[in-house]
Amino acid sequence: MQSIETALEKLEKSRFRASFHLTRKDIEYIKEKGLDTVRRHAEDFVKTKLAPAQPLNDGKQTPTHGHPVFRAMHATACCCRGCLNKWYKVPKNRELTPAQQEKIVNLIMAWIEKQLISQQPAERQTPCG
Repeated sequence: MQSIETALEKLEKSRFRASFHLTRKDIEYIKEKGLDTVRRHAEDFVKTKLAPAQPLNDGKQTPTHGHPVFRAMHATACCCRGCLNKWYKVPKNRELTPAQQEKIVNLIMAWIEKQLISQQPAERQTPCG
């Protein structure tokens, strides 16, 4: 897999991938649960939905809503083995290694953190006098 920065730059150029954004409800959930908990959820989703050599319902196993990680998985093309293969050349029909799973989780979390930063309200600036 390429670097996180390179992957995020490429994803931003895709009209479909760039159309995903955290919702207000997602942001509230992340603030309530914390990034460590959300990371654990991402690790679990990647392990159960992507890591098997032939995931159940591959191509349809990740909803587009219901959890901020689901939205991030689609935004980062980490939603199914087909997208992983297309975007990152991750072979299909082979179980993901722990290192591959960690890289995927790191990419998902980087996207989430970038979304949180970009959706922070700008500090009110007052003119100098």
